[in-house]
Amino acid sequence: MDELPPDTDQETEIHRTISDDGTEIAGRVHGEGPPLVLVPGAMGDGEFVWDPLLPLLTDRFTCYTMNLRSRGLSGHSTDLSTDRRIQDVVAFIESIGEPAGLLGWSQGGQLVLGAAERTDSVSALVAYEPAVLEATSEEEFAHLTDAVTRLGELAAADRPVDAARSFFEWVSTEEELDEMDEAMLSAFSEGGAENVQVFLQEVEGLDEEAGTSPTEAAELTKIAAPVLLLHGDRSDPWFINGIHHVARHVTDAQVREIDGTGHMGPIHTPEAVADEVRQFFAPTPESPRS
Repeated sequence: MDELPPDTDQETEIHRTISDDGTEIAGRVHGEGPPLVLVPGAMGDGEFVWDPLLPLLTDRFTCYTMNLRSRGLSGHSTDLSTDRRIQDVVAFIESIGEPAGLLGWSQGGQLVLGAAERTDSVSALVAYEPAVLEATSEEEFAHLTDAVTRLGELAAADRPVDAARSFFEWVSTEEELDEMDEAMLSAFSEGGAENVQVFLQEVEGLDEEAGTSPTEAAELTKIAAPVLLLHGDRSDPWFINGIHHVARHVTDAQVREIDGTGHMGPIHTPEAVADEVRQFFAPTPESPRS
């Protein structure tokens, strides 16, 4: 794969590389320290979703807020398969030039697990409530289908902001919604609106995908890097079951629970999430990683 030289855009450097099918993958660079690549979830990209968490990490890490294909700063592609998006993460982390950490949230958690199965450029990774269909019951899958159907209906009615918000409300607990600032929810809904159509295309393509899932047991056993799996104590059982499915099959995995939050932990309780991330990637002598 080819690597493009970094450039600058106003106050932040942009790191760019080329995925194996020729799609440009880009992300902003923030902070100083060991490299840490952040991979967002379904409604996110590198341009807004990490805003609450990022300032808590940039004093310790050089954070790369990468954008997957057809999102944010990255190039567009008609191939939005899971396999291609995992390759985007692999290409991006390999282009940094040294082993790097990965941090993925939700769908991004699934992708960072898949990337760690394919490259030895991952020093360690954190997945916050990765999407794990293998741990989903028929009832939970039906709820997911209903949420995606509702999102599609709102998008078809030319209401992308409402569509994004409906998805955030579906993955959130009532307590999270009550406690999160309305301005923040509105900002996230407006940012997510840019990715609604791409997400719908990704979901539509799942039925046509061939090959294996990155969260199948046999694939998870390929991960050699240390893995930290985070979940909120208020989260839906689907997310928690997914965490434990991954932990059972990854060789070097540990699980941590974040108090007082759910799936939206990285924006609802960013300080607690950042504390876990910082300690895992840069343990002190008094508190070793394992």
